Amino acid sequence: QRDLARTRSVYERAMDVDHRNPRIWLHYAEFEMRNKNVNHARNIWDRAVTMMPRQNTFWFRYVFMEQMLENYPGVRQLFERWMQWQPEEAAWNAYIKFELKHGEVDRAREVYKRYVLVHPRPGIWIKWARFEEKLGNLAGGREVYEQAIDYLEDESGEKLYLAFAAFEERQKEFERARAIYRYALDHIPRHAAQELYTRYIAFEKQYGDKEGIEEAIRNKRRLQYEAELKESPHNYDIWFDYARLEETAGQRTAVEEVYERAIAQIPPVAQKRYWQRYIYLWINYAVYEELSAGDVDKARAVYGACLKVVPHEQFTFGFLWVLAAQFEVRQRDLQAARRILGRAIGLCPRKKVFAAYLDLERKLGNIDRCRTLYQKQLELFPADCTAWVEFARLEHSLREVARVRAIFELAVEQPLLDMPEIVWKAYIDFELAEEEHERVRGLYDRLLDRTKHVKVYISYAQFEHSIGHVTNARVVMKKANEEFKDAQLNEERAELVRAWLELENEVGEEEHIAHIKGLQPERVKKRRKIETEDGMDAGMEEYYDFIFPDQKQALPNLKLLQRAKMWKKKNQATGE
Repeated sequence: QRDLARTRSVYERAMDVDHRNPRIWLHYAEFEMRNKNVNHARNIWDRAVTMMPRQNTFWFRYVFMEQMLENYPGVRQLFERWMQWQPEEAAWNAYIKFELKHGEVDRAREVYKRYVLVHPRPGIWIKWARFEEKLGNLAGGREVYEQAIDYLEDESGEKLYLAFAAFEERQKEFERARAIYRYALDHIPRHAAQELYTRYIAFEKQYGDKEGIEEAIRNKRRLQYEAELKESPHNYDIWFDYARLEETAGQRTAVEEVYERAIAQIPPVAQKRYWQRYIYLWINYAVYEELSAGDVDKARAVYGACLKVVPHEQFTFGFLWVLAAQFEVRQRDLQAARRILGRAIGLCPRKKVFAAYLDLERKLGNIDRCRTLYQKQLELFPADCTAWVEFARLEHSLREVARVRAIFELAVEQPLLDMPEIVWKAYIDFELAEEEHERVRGLYDRLLDRTKHVKVYISYAQFEHSIGHVTNARVVMKKANEEFKDAQLNEERAELVRAWLELENEVGEEEHIAHIKGLQPERVKKRRKIETEDGMDAGMEEYYDFIFPDQKQALPNLKLLQRAKMWKKKNQATGE
């Protein structure tokens, strides 16, 4: 209605009710600005920043308005009022940006001087120094960095020193930069100066003596590692780092000394999880002797000593035996490798050891040795289905069909298997590959005597269909349907009927397709009571079940429920 006076009255009354609400002030001031009532808007902003000086939004909007009016002295005056409240960094940055925009470099410098006192953080000092550098005032930039180090003292941090050193590098003052790096390394704790060390090394590589500085850094790290190991000698991660440091130095004597000291720190507890990192020290030691030092005899001695240290009667490490055997293979000493793996099998048999031994003999073409190993493995691990299947595949690759059948027969007769489905599937696939269809049927029948799983029935029917015996497939499906029906296994029965319909669709006989469609169940939502472990009532839960056509006669309330649903839908349609 363009009734400005009434609008002002509403805003004033709102502020009387809730004068701490920033949104009211913002809307009030924007209302005056939209209507070009500058003095009114200025008055509102003054009241707002006086009442809530910590609301940066008010200050920013007030400054923006004055800038739009090109009232630059007023903007500066506003910033000065704002800075008295020591606001956040964004406010100071805006003030500096304003002064630089209007060419007031000296004023911006004065703002920086106050800025670093209010927010004495390294990043602010660095920003000031870069400001001076950008203006070409190199002496001023250097002075800023020096003042920052004196002012912050222990709180300087590596960030400030890195920026100062980079500044001197840009000015080609390499000696100054080197002095800054060294001063920083002497005054900053080692754990807080990782980036500083990295940059210093890079600097020396580019401008200084590479070998000298790298040796100096290594000496510092040696002192650090020795101090840490004195407190925690069983911290194997430190030993790894220490050995790696000496390896980079290239002094074999020093490397071996570190490894010998490390492997002397045997874990105090005979539990495998405490030994895992320790064992890798031995392995790294052996690998170093073999590959870096080229001392095969020493590497062999390290592997042998390691195998003696491990308490194999309590636990062992299968990969350790395998690595020792692989080392002997690389030295072309197959007998030594076989002795190591045979000792492992006799002392502490592990599946990983058998797998490595079998892989070795298979590559060498020693079939009889492979058979012996498989027999030994299955004597020790008769429930290992993977071993049975791999043994059978080995014989199958040799076209030893009778042996394959004998192995599979032994496997399926085992009283306990970890994954019996793997063995049965492999056995069936083998007979399919041999096109022994009667044997496949026999296997499915034997499997169904042990388990009534729906997937077995489906697989059986798919097999009959694949060889063109559709009638047999239907017989299997019908039998399964009756069994699941009698056992009231609705979910399994629903899955079976879906697979049956897919099979009939592939056959394409409309009469049978229509019949199977008539067997499809209806998915309904039901509720049932749930109880806690102690038998207390825990309420009701919803679940989905399947209702088959032949079950609807036994559910007298189903038709009533269906009619109720139809009546509800009809009423909803009428209401619409």
